[in-house]
Amino acid sequence: MKILTVVSHPRENSLTFSVTGRFVQGLADAGHETEVLDLHRSGFNPVMWEADEPDWSSDHKIYSPEVEAEMERMKHHDALAFIFPIWWFNLPAMLKGYIDRVWNNGFAYGSTTLHHKKVLWLGLAGAPKEHFEKREYDKILSRHLNIGIADYCGISNSKVEILYDTLDSRPETFENLLSRAYHLGLEYDNDIKAAKEA
Repeated sequence: MKILTVVSHPRENSLTFSVTGRFVQGLADAGHETEVLDLHRSGFNPVMWEADEPDWSSDHKIYSPEVEAEMERMKHHDALAFIFPIWWFNLPAMLKGYIDRVWNNGFAYGSTTLHHKKVLWLGLAGAPKEHFEKREYDKILSRHLNIGIADYCGISNSKVEILYDTLDSRPETFENLLSRAYHLGLEYDNDIKAAKEA
């Protein structure tokens, strides 16, 4: 499959980018093609303007050139992956702005929906798993991304994976996180294959 991997973090030397590297390696080792879209280094503007919300009464909308380019990029991929730090128990503003602008009415929802077979949301959390589970932040985030965004836009196969304890500086913790990212790439389409065989 051709998988668009979108990464959002202001620092290239971050754990988020290390995780992205391992995830992409897993995809490659499984025989997938991937394009990595670095929202910060690409110069993507997350702020929505009037040109990004054309006349809703028309079935044939023309969006701003930047949004049109990103929509065209998405059309060339079979599936999606998003890798990001979890800030304030949600997506970073950069990634939220990407969703707001690109997953727009008339493209991702409304008169048409997305064609992608799967989307993986891979979030990195500084807190331990128990902290998220105590107040059900994990369930809230999963419901928001899987149902409120992906399913609403036509992607029923949506999965949220959270890598916890990312502030733990022990080498074994770091390596475990990277290993998990690699296996998520390596096993990206296992559930799709299983569904076809059933």
